[in-house]
Amino acid sequence: MTSLPALPTPKKLGLVIDLDVCVGCHACVVSCKEWNTGGYGSALSDQQPYGADVSGAWLNRIHTFEIMPESGEVVGEAGEARIVHFPKSCLHCEEAPCVTVCPTGASYKRLDDGIVLVDEEKCIGCGLCAWACPYGAREMDLAAGVMKKCTLCIDRIYNETLEEVDRVPACVRTCPSNARHFGDLADPDSDVSRMVAVRGGIDLMPEQGTRPVNKYLPPRPRKPLAAGTSSLPKAENTDDAKGFLAWLDGMLDRI
Repeated sequence: MTSLPALPTPKKLGLVIDLDVCVGCHACVVSCKEWNTGGYGSALSDQQPYGADVSGAWLNRIHTFEIMPESGEVVGEAGEARIVHFPKSCLHCEEAPCVTVCPTGASYKRLDDGIVLVDEEKCIGCGLCAWACPYGAREMDLAAGVMKKCTLCIDRIYNETLEEVDRVPACVRTCPSNARHFGDLADPDSDVSRMVAVRGGIDLMPEQGTRPVNKYLPPRPRKPLAAGTSSLPKAENTDDAKGFLAWLDGMLDRI
């Protein structure tokens, strides 16, 4: 079996995902698939991509949930009913069970930055890591016969030939709503750590004891639409308008 680092890693690179602004567009999912198919050890395969039973390897997936108010009724402003899009990939846990269960040492946690990776040369495709992961973040690539997972785009974040703005995971770079953020969560002064502190970032399934590095920012409470109507400007009285303004006012009334 594989051992985890004996001491805390000096860096904890990971993602902070803002559930308040994720729109579920799947841009991060597609960008992840494209980047890792082009730059990973071997392409993320699909089986019968144009058939009836499509299956394939995706390292990032989005789940969509309808959140019901406490009354259990979907009544618009009377409750908090809303749709929440929940992206999920490997959380690079500090106590990663996928690592300790691996019989060949293929799954391991890096000593310097805490990223959990798979050495495909050692992986035998036994699937034990997938069974051990409580988040379902491991993917069996049927074409390659090995397990695959999010690497935080390690081939991007340390690639000095890229512009600095591009040295982030592909999913972060492509997110159109700025819902995904990347950084060092071991540094309390980093942008991601400050986001977690201000917004009350949470762990996914903390009862599992895995201590995931990735954090989620919970959705903000919604305000009723009526709460903001008092601040709207009132329509201007145009009864005494003359000339062009009077003509324009009359034309608008006909619309």
